[in-house]
Amino acid sequence: MDHPIFIPYSPPNGVPQESKLATYMSRQNTSTPVITNLSSTFSKINIGSPISSKKVVAQSPEFIPGSRVVTNSASASPNFFSSFPGLGESITYPRAIDSPHSGTVSPHITPQPSPPPHAITNCSPIPQVVLEKPSVVAAYQENVGGTTYFYPTSADNSVTPNDTLNSVGVVTSIASGYQVYPGTPSHVAALKGRGGNSSYFVSDDIRLDILNRNALTLMQPDPEQFPDLPPEVDNYHELCPIEPIPSNPLHKAHLGYQASMYKATHVKTGTRYCLRRIHGFRLQNTKCMAYVDLWKKLIHSNIVQLKEVFTTKSFGDNSLVFVYDYHPGSETLLSKHFSPDQLNGYTDPFATDPAAPRPYSHQKNNILRYQQTNKLPEPLIWNYIIQLTSALRIIHAAGLACRSLDPTKIILTSGKRLRLSCLGVMDVIMNDTSTTSNPIALVQHYQQEDLTALGKLVLALACKSTMAVQRENISTALEVVSRTYTPDLRNLIMYLLSTQQRRSVTDLMPMIGARFYTQLDNVQSRTDILENEVAKEMENGRLFRLMVKLGTINERPEFNLDGTWSETGDRYMLKLFRDYVFHQVTEDGRPWLDMAHVVQCLNKLDTGVPEKVCLMSRDEQSILVVSYAELKHCLEQSFGEILNASMASQNVT
Repeated sequence: MDHPIFIPYSPPNGVPQESKLATYMSRQNTSTPVITNLSSTFSKINIGSPISSKKVVAQSPEFIPGSRVVTNSASASPNFFSSFPGLGESITYPRAIDSPHSGTVSPHITPQPSPPPHAITNCSPIPQVVLEKPSVVAAYQENVGGTTYFYPTSADNSVTPNDTLNSVGVVTSIASGYQVYPGTPSHVAALKGRGGNSSYFVSDDIRLDILNRNALTLMQPDPEQFPDLPPEVDNYHELCPIEPIPSNPLHKAHLGYQASMYKATHVKTGTRYCLRRIHGFRLQNTKCMAYVDLWKKLIHSNIVQLKEVFTTKSFGDNSLVFVYDYHPGSETLLSKHFSPDQLNGYTDPFATDPAAPRPYSHQKNNILRYQQTNKLPEPLIWNYIIQLTSALRIIHAAGLACRSLDPTKIILTSGKRLRLSCLGVMDVIMNDTSTTSNPIALVQHYQQEDLTALGKLVLALACKSTMAVQRENISTALEVVSRTYTPDLRNLIMYLLSTQQRRSVTDLMPMIGARFYTQLDNVQSRTDILENEVAKEMENGRLFRLMVKLGTINERPEFNLDGTWSETGDRYMLKLFRDYVFHQVTEDGRPWLDMAHVVQCLNKLDTGVPEKVCLMSRDEQSILVVSYAELKHCLEQSFGEILNASMASQNVT
C-alpha cells in the first residue's frame, strides 16, 4: 500500500484530483475574447430564467461546465440570430457546453444545433454581452453498473438521482435544441378531404379562401360607377358597396325603408366594418338606444356583432347607419340554397298554374321526385339548426329578440358557419318596446315569433323552396319532410310551428340529441386541421430569416471599403452554397426547380448538421467539400460582421 504522503488530496466536492473533470472545473479561461463567435455567444443569451438541464444522463466521459452569458437588455425587435421564435418558459433545454474548438465546427463532437428557443436575441440594439469566468462548481457522483457519472450541482444546473432515472430505471429523453416542422400528425392525416399534396405549405383550398377574403377586404370603390358615394361618413371612409344599391325607391327592405350595405374603414384604427344604411329614416325617440347598448354587448360565434348606430346626412338625406363586423366572402342563406328563379331552374312543386290544374297526387309525386334528387343532406340541416338555436339561446337569455330570422339576413361564411346579421335594426325602426306599457311581455312575444320563424326556415331548407312556408303549402311540405327525412326533424319543425303552447329554445336540446356531439366532433377535427396548417406556415418565418442573411451577404458590392469582401473567405463558400441551392441545372442545361431540395438544404443549414456537401465553383475547376455546420458558422460570422458594422455608426452618434 502506498505511503499516505503520496495519497492525493480529494476536494470536498468528491471529484478525484486525477480526474479530467476536476481539471476542467478548476481551470480559469482568461483568453476568451468578449465576442469571437456570434454563434456560440448569442446562442446562450437568456432573457428569462437561466437555461436548466432536466433529467440529464451522462453520455460522455467528460462534463465541462459552460460559461454563463448574461444580457441586460431585451426588446421586441425582429430576431436575426435565433432561427425561430422562443417557445414557452416551461420547456427546459440542456446547458450549453464550452469547447476548445469552435462553437459550430468541432472534429470530435456533433456540431452545435441552432440556439434553443430560450436563447432569443435581438437585432437592434445589440445586447451588452458579459462573459463570466467559470468558477469551481461542486459535482455529484454516482456509480451505475461500474461506471462513475459526475453531475454539476450548481444552482442553475442541478441534477439529482431521481431526475436522472425514473421509477422504472428508464433513461429520459432530452428536448431537441432546434425546431423544424415534424410533418403532418397521424390523426390529421387520417381526416377526410385533406388532399395530401401540400407537405410544406398551407393547403391550396385554405390559401385561396384566405386570398379571396383578403382581396375583398382591400377592395376599393370605383368612383366612375359610384360617383355619389360620400368620401367620409362619421368616422368611416373608403365606402364600397357590398351589394347592388337599389335604384328603385319602391324597393323596400325594412318595413317600408330602403336599405343598402357598404364596406368602410375606420379612420383611426383602420379596421373594416360593414355599414347598413336605412335610407330616409329620421330617429324620433332615443329611448331605443337602450336596446342598442344591449346588442353591442352581445358577443357570439354565430352572431354578427353590432358596434354602433348613428344618424348622418352625408348621403344627402336623413339616414340611419348600423355598424357591424365585416365578414368578407360571406353569402346569404338565400343565395346559397335558394336561387332567384325558383329551385335552381326547376318548377316549384308548390306553385299552382290556374291554366293547367293538376291533381293533388300528381303534384305530390313531383315533390317527392324532386326531393330525392335535390334535397339537402340531413346532417347539414342539423348543423344549421344547432348553430341557429345556439344564437337564439344567447339572444333570448339577454332579454332580446332576433326579429330578422329569414334567409336574407343569415350569412354563411367559410366552414359552413352561420351568423345572424342585421340584429337590432327592427328594435330601432319599430321603436315599439319603448312606447308600450309592458315591454317585457312584448319581447316575449317576439321571442315566440323567432321560434316560429326558425321552424319556417328549417322547413324551407328541407324542401329547398321558400314557397313551402306559405300557409296553403305547409301541410304538403310536412308530408315531404316525413317521407324524406327522419321523424326527429319533422317533430322539431312541428314543435316550432305549433302555437298551442309556450315554446323555448332549451326545449330543442332533447330533439337535437346526440347530433350535437357529431357537430362538436366536426368542429374539433377542423381545428386540428387548421392548427396543422398554421404549424406549416410557422416554419416559413424561420427559413425566411435564413434567406435574409444569405441575401445580405451574397453579391454585396463592398464592405468596409473592400470591394472583394463578398467573394473571399467565408463569403465565397456561401456564394457557392447559394448556387447549390437555387441555381442547379439538369444534364441538358435546363433549370432544375425542386422546392423540396430548397427546403431540405435550408433546414440542414439552420440546424448545422455534420453532413457534407460538395460545392463547385462556377468555372467547374474546383470543388469544396464542407459540412452544413461549417456553412452555418460562416453564415453567422459574416452576418455578424455586417451587423456590427451597421451598429458602429449608431454608437458613434
